[in-house]
Amino acid sequence: MKSRLPLVSALALSIGLAVIPAAQAALPFGAGSDIRSLAPVLEKVTPAVVNISVSGSKVSRQGIPEQFRFFFGPDMPGEQVQERPFQALGSGVIIDAKKGYVITNNHVISDADKILITLMDGQEYEAELIGSDKQSDIALLKVDAKDLVAIEFSDSDALRVGDFAIAIGNPFGLGQTVTSGIISALGRSGLNVENLENFIQTDAAINSGNSGGALLDLNGKLVGINTAILGPNGGNIGIGFAIPSNMVKNLIDQIIEYGEVRRGVLGVMGGELTSELARTFGYKSQHGAFVSQVIEDSAADKAGLKAGDIIISLDGKPVRSFGELRAKVATMGADKTVTLGLFRDGKQQDANVTLTLADDQSMAADSLNKALEGATLGKTEAKDGISGVKIVDVAPRSPAARSGLEKGDIIIGVNRKRVKELAELRKIIEAKPGVIALNIQRGNASLYLVLR
Repeated sequence: MKSRLPLVSALALSIGLAVIPAAQAALPFGAGSDIRSLAPVLEKVTPAVVNISVSGSKVSRQGIPEQFRFFFGPDMPGEQVQERPFQALGSGVIIDAKKGYVITNNHVISDADKILITLMDGQEYEAELIGSDKQSDIALLKVDAKDLVAIEFSDSDALRVGDFAIAIGNPFGLGQTVTSGIISALGRSGLNVENLENFIQTDAAINSGNSGGALLDLNGKLVGINTAILGPNGGNIGIGFAIPSNMVKNLIDQIIEYGEVRRGVLGVMGGELTSELARTFGYKSQHGAFVSQVIEDSAADKAGLKAGDIIISLDGKPVRSFGELRAKVATMGADKTVTLGLFRDGKQQDANVTLTLADDQSMAADSLNKALEGATLGKTEAKDGISGVKIVDVAPRSPAARSGLEKGDIIIGVNRKRVKELAELRKIIEAKPGVIALNIQRGNASLYLVLR
């Protein structure tokens, strides 16, 4: 699909955080509908949509070209380093009242040192970042509060263009605001907002500050997380985008279970299905994902996929584009078996594929403990000869480096408890022990590093 940058540059694609107040336009709801008011539904679900305020600092460097950083490292002589504080606003959605789980956009809480959540009744709580995924722009927070209200997930794959939609968020920092409209389009991609794009498009008024807020159906169930708008100067013109709830749920389930997103990989290369390609291969539709290459020994190769296949469905749900296929597969998680509907040689057939784990699985360790800041954590491999959490990289002169961690170290235990994966490490550290004793495997040696 061609990029929409010319359109975006003219209107300005805005993802974001509220910075200035502005008027909120109202949209009429459902002419001819039997529904007289949305109030009964909203009274139940609005307490589950929260306002989020974040604060932190961003570092900017001036004076020396970036290419010289290779020689000097992150702190170069003569370089001017400025640390500038920032504040921003956004929205979030409570999805588990008992555990206090709140979802929002990654760009809402990115670089934040402090995350404050305000409930509808005005109560404020400091939130903890559990995990995030930059490529899909999703983050999971946790708040320690009682008597919360949560929103139930709906099946976003069941949405149709023309379905009514309700958006709730914190536009321009005004406080909780409700707007309504319809689902304008599905499977939008190519906007260059995120790396993985399969957006729901809606004309329900969404503005800066709505990021991370809820897009609901008429039953008050969550169908999407609002994330971006197309409009001049961050204002609404009736083109807003939300991440589908099914994608969100897949990502959040992985973060809760593993402490990270275990991104699934199919192992194909391809592109959008043009009318010329469809005619060439005898396919009578332009909806689908064209496979131009199957990676050797990949999940797709083992399942029998071939170059020239047209993928038309995923687990029985239609695939509209290659971008949609890519986004759905990448958020489903490794080791999951899916059924692909294929068009090959004039016939339709199914193939069962077990997704493999992406090679770039890693996460920043500062989300676990500030003493680990500067370390990047990843999975061990068969060649490591031991299961644990691998130190993929350590930034020079970072807290992690000062703690004694080195690239290639493998964390195999914490406080005398065996650790085989990141989720186990996270669970122990989240209990907030006074002292964290890391059992490290470094080459053939075993040692302990104590963090306070």
